[in-house]
Amino acid sequence: MPVPAPPAVQDDSPAARRREQRGWYLYDWANSAFYTTIISVFLGPYLIPVAKAAACAKDFPSVPAAACSAGFDRLAGENPGLGYVDVLGADIRPAAFFGLTLTVAVFLQIVFLPVVGALADHTGRKRELLGGFAYVGALATMGLFFVEGDRYLLGGVLFVVANLAYGSSVVVYDSFLPQISSPEERDAVSSRGWAIGYLGGGLLLALNLVLYLRHESLGLDEGMAVRICMMSAGLWWATFTVVPLLRLRNRPVPAHETTALASVGGSFRQLGRTLAELRRYPLTLLFLVAYLVYNDGVQTVIGNSAAFASEALKLDKTVQITAILMVQFVAFFGALLLGRLARSYGTKRTVLGSLVVWTVIVVVAMFVQEGAQLQFYLMAFAIAIVLGGTQALSRSLFSQVIPKGREAEYFSLLQISDKGSAFIGSLTVTIALQLTNSYRIAIVSMIVFFVAGFVLLALTNLPRAIRAAGNEVPERI
Repeated sequence: MPVPAPPAVQDDSPAARRREQRGWYLYDWANSAFYTTIISVFLGPYLIPVAKAAACAKDFPSVPAAACSAGFDRLAGENPGLGYVDVLGADIRPAAFFGLTLTVAVFLQIVFLPVVGALADHTGRKRELLGGFAYVGALATMGLFFVEGDRYLLGGVLFVVANLAYGSSVVVYDSFLPQISSPEERDAVSSRGWAIGYLGGGLLLALNLVLYLRHESLGLDEGMAVRICMMSAGLWWATFTVVPLLRLRNRPVPAHETTALASVGGSFRQLGRTLAELRRYPLTLLFLVAYLVYNDGVQTVIGNSAAFASEALKLDKTVQITAILMVQFVAFFGALLLGRLARSYGTKRTVLGSLVVWTVIVVVAMFVQEGAQLQFYLMAFAIAIVLGGTQALSRSLFSQVIPKGREAEYFSLLQISDKGSAFIGSLTVTIALQLTNSYRIAIVSMIVFFVAGFVLLALTNLPRAIRAAGNEVPERI
């Protein structure tokens, strides 16, 4: 017998939708703490020294721990074959360990996120899945508090679990948007959620900055302060997830397969049909590939920015945190600025211009002087201006080149691809670090993604793509 669908929802009045929308916004507020506090600021610069401590204990036991940590790069350079940590039998440089962890986490998202979409679409139990993934991720994030000493592998495993749960929860979260808003409301609802996410992540990061700056007066050493900050992201995530779970509602779905495995198989078949249909829209596919290429560069630069500041520029965490805080709030206004430019000069031209700025940023990163705080702040400000606008305008363009009535399927495909696309960029950084042990070279390698994305987007005939999808070409595109 088919598995029964969830009870039908009776009340879809504007008041009921607004109640759900307010709950939906709060999940962006909740999960943004993981991205800003863990990925953007604390984990990379913290996990690399933990890996170095493990390498010191293994390869340089006669050198005092503090001296080994401070002079690790010199010791490793003077002793070829030493200065590595073991990861499943492979010798990995400590500086490359975080990049490797990020690569594994993103690769698992590529494999797992279609399964998440399958369960959400076929069972209709979106609220339960959202809560399950959110709390697995939050608990793994809180577990980072116990990463100290030489427990680099524990940190890597916890991050992989948390990042996979984060991506899975966002897929389910995004799938609520068409259900809780009418077509006329959708842009405003989506924009509010995005903006509130920036504010939520920024607020917790500001609180963590206060803790980190005052850790000595509070009787905490630097490592303990960082561990508390990382744990706070999990607590924030878990606490504010309660609101969307109370307000969001499941919708009825058609009768579906009797087992979760069969449901997954059914969803994969639908995904296959959508991918096959893309061949009918070659220009849509070209735009999608262009977006995935340059967005890969964007995500990789952001994901490695804190480690770059720590390892290449030798800047302390105070500078890193304040820079990320600035990015959080400036990015919101940067997106508004790029939106205004798009209305004046066209969306495609504005995105192409932003990719030129991204290219200049990664080239300039090669020449930023060690310890130069002002130069780093200027680079972060430039990133903030183009960050939100590049992604927001790209999503707007994508909405123009997909057929009506199939928006959810195509945006689901974009979401899955978006979360998985950073795999190649992360792998590129890992290989560059493994070969050169230089974060400067690793970051500048991202120029390939921005240049290739620029060329592919420039080759995309957007008016023809929009007409092919059956949509009306806007006055300015």
